[in-house]
Amino acid sequence: MEIMKGIGVSPGVVICPAVVLDAEDLVIPRRLVDVNSVDKEVARLREAFTKATDDLNVFRAELKAEHGNDIASIFDFHAGLLKDKTLLNSVLKEIQTSHTNAEYAVSVAMKKLAGTFLAMKDSYLADRVKDVYDIEKRVLRTLIGNAHEGLLNLQQNVCVIAHDLLPSQTAALDKNRVKGFACDVGGRTSHTAIVARAMGIPAVVGLGNVSSAISGGDLVIIDGTRGVVIVDPDADQLTEHEEYVRQYIEFEKELATLKDLPAVTTDGHAVTLMANIEFPAEINDALDRGAKGIGLYRTEFLYMASVIEPTEEDHYLAYADAVRRLDGRPLVIRTLDLGADKYIFGKGPSKEANPFLGDRSIRMCLHNLPMFKAQLRAILRAAVHGDVRIMFPMISTIMELRQARMVLNDVIEELEDEGASFKGDVPVGMMVEVPSAALLASNFAREVAFFSIGTNDLIQYTLAVDRTNERVAGLFTPAHPAVLSLIRDVIRAANRQGIGVSVCGEMAGEPLYTLLLLGLGLNTFSMNGPDVPEVKKIIRSTTTEHARQVARKVMSFDSERQVVHYLREETRKIIPEAF
Repeated sequence: MEIMKGIGVSPGVVICPAVVLDAEDLVIPRRLVDVNSVDKEVARLREAFTKATDDLNVFRAELKAEHGNDIASIFDFHAGLLKDKTLLNSVLKEIQTSHTNAEYAVSVAMKKLAGTFLAMKDSYLADRVKDVYDIEKRVLRTLIGNAHEGLLNLQQNVCVIAHDLLPSQTAALDKNRVKGFACDVGGRTSHTAIVARAMGIPAVVGLGNVSSAISGGDLVIIDGTRGVVIVDPDADQLTEHEEYVRQYIEFEKELATLKDLPAVTTDGHAVTLMANIEFPAEINDALDRGAKGIGLYRTEFLYMASVIEPTEEDHYLAYADAVRRLDGRPLVIRTLDLGADKYIFGKGPSKEANPFLGDRSIRMCLHNLPMFKAQLRAILRAAVHGDVRIMFPMISTIMELRQARMVLNDVIEELEDEGASFKGDVPVGMMVEVPSAALLASNFAREVAFFSIGTNDLIQYTLAVDRTNERVAGLFTPAHPAVLSLIRDVIRAANRQGIGVSVCGEMAGEPLYTLLLLGLGLNTFSMNGPDVPEVKKIIRSTTTEHARQVARKVMSFDSERQVVHYLREETRKIIPEAF
């Protein structure tokens, strides 16, 4: 028996024999062609891009018919790249200047693009490199006629073990036979993880060497809830996890019954549960899980799903789609959180020694007013269709906030002069995610309609910990007393001023912290859609007085270990299935 710890990216437990996929490494030799054959290679390339696009459109249509638009929309990025003339021209240039075969030119151009993504420090954006590899292989298979047949015609239920799975491979998995998967690499924000969650397939990634530790036919347990894979479990492990599978299925059924029930404590205190999204298509699933609106709409996907800078109309169409899906429910749109490692296509990244301390987010927007104004114009135009709110990210000074509001006022005047249809009285809030904003929360509270505490960055900046750096990632914790003190003070400042306050970082969706946040006076939680039912379960199973007692106890501790241990014990009393 061997127990391996990774990152659980899709919850659930499955016990099945393994199927191990060999890495699909396509060897593309460089072949020089004479001048007279260049046009032939160009024609082959154009034909390959066209066929790859047609095949992708068929694939997306099949996904939409079987799984809905939530999964199909993930491949909008693939379609955008295949249609983009910049990418095609870069491949054409390689053929025409180096006189190489089309396959090699594709490989060179795509590896350059992949390298750009890999250099990004933001984990969500770095994970897009898998989409680039996916597109590369789609075009190469078209050119060389190679198709992946590894998971066709399965005759029994299996767990798939691989070094990595591309998003398209994951989406094509047969749910009737593939009950879970585990990979050497990967993270929570990859499209592979998103697809797995959307399909309801338990998955663990980031295991390091699982593909070499398991042989085909080995019995494995994949625990996507705890992020654990057990190879050749003994009798006790099998018995324990078989019981856990049964309990988990019952727990999921119980959580599903909470969808239409309010998030109200047993003593009648109402709480609002919202969802975080990156794509409008995610809204439907969030509402199905019981979310009452969208508390954080990350708009950077418009830049990551296109190889050219989105236009105002691109922004408007996406926001209007989201507003209509919500049918009157609130939509909080965070303005662009771009930076040195999240750059606009075609302009390249800025060279900064410390990009997370540099020209990012609201700072970058204030330095690039045409881009900022295009987004604000689109938001105000879309606001006529429903309840839209604007949220500025990474505010660190009062002056930044006032400058952002001045730009918004300029946009309102421009739209008025044009006679455009828009809504000007949109509530304006800000993210509290740097210590300076948290420490001056009382001052900021007089200038905005609401706060949203971004715990991911607040923890990073408060503790000076880069959570993507494996050497220090263990120090990254919401349970640190300094972080909790800042969160408490921000909530107090908002409540004293009578403005709204929510938590929209990952902490909001972790059941471990629900009692604490509730006890600190938080009335609005915003989290990933799948996390809503579990948080609602805790809220509906406690009283506000009990939550306050928990918070008072926690705030007396001086170490994160004490905090985590105590909260785990208190939460286990309500949902033992979570720990």
